[in-house]
Amino acid sequence: MGRLPACPGECVNLIQPYRKLRSLKSGPRGFIADWAVTIVFLLFGISAIAQPFVIPSPSMEDTLLTGDHVLVDKMVYAPHGALSGHLLPYEPVHRGDVIVFRYPIDITQNYVKRCIGVPGDHIRIVNKEVYLNGKKLDEPYAIHRTGYILPYRDNFPGQPDMQAYPPAVQMLQNNVVDGEVVVPPDNYFAMGDNRDNSLDSRYWGFVPRANIVGTPFLIWWSYEASTEELASGNIDIGHIVDIVLHFFTKTRWDRTFKLVRRYPIG
Repeated sequence: MGRLPACPGECVNLIQPYRKLRSLKSGPRGFIADWAVTIVFLLFGISAIAQPFVIPSPSMEDTLLTGDHVLVDKMVYAPHGALSGHLLPYEPVHRGDVIVFRYPIDITQNYVKRCIGVPGDHIRIVNKEVYLNGKKLDEPYAIHRTGYILPYRDNFPGQPDMQAYPPAVQMLQNNVVDGEVVVPPDNYFAMGDNRDNSLDSRYWGFVPRANIVGTPFLIWWSYEASTEELASGNIDIGHIVDIVLHFFTKTRWDRTFKLVRRYPIG
């Protein structure tokens, strides 16, 4: 989608020529042009506030399922100024928030995880149990699909395994104190709720504050689909045909319009 105007002055400059043009129009054509421009500006405004995303993987089960279509609030974490901070509901990122962010390894991809640690937090994992600032977390949202222990995944931090990317290796080298990862300023530690099947901060390091897009607040539609159908980001003809044929039977009606809530931790 095109670039949004950077300031009100730009908006004025965009609208004024249209007003002059409209003054020369009359009748149905002028009416249609009026509504066309209104719709365009409305769509730009909506995309700046909320954006739809689809969940392509099971890493956030059972909070978010593969095939959940969510609306993401893009305003909640927006940096605020002296005036806007009092008028709009901006918030800092909290522990326990479900966040959408640009994947640090490839910023063209969007990931969704739960924020476990904020700047200054100390984090370690012992036999799958997460300890935050010395206290074991109560995590009713977290699930474990496997009964066995993997050294790096389930006892963290440790020696990185083959899945760890260079930023995670740097995190282990520069941000570990007394066997705990310490979250640096302007960064966050994120994990999937499906702990045994989540590529998260354990494997690719911290989430920079600048990468955070927003938080999902509503599941507006949920449809049973595979990761292969959804992960590529391209139009899958087979998936479209499947929706046409099985819309009513594969739609998870019990998840329609379900709210996505934060779970405060720490």
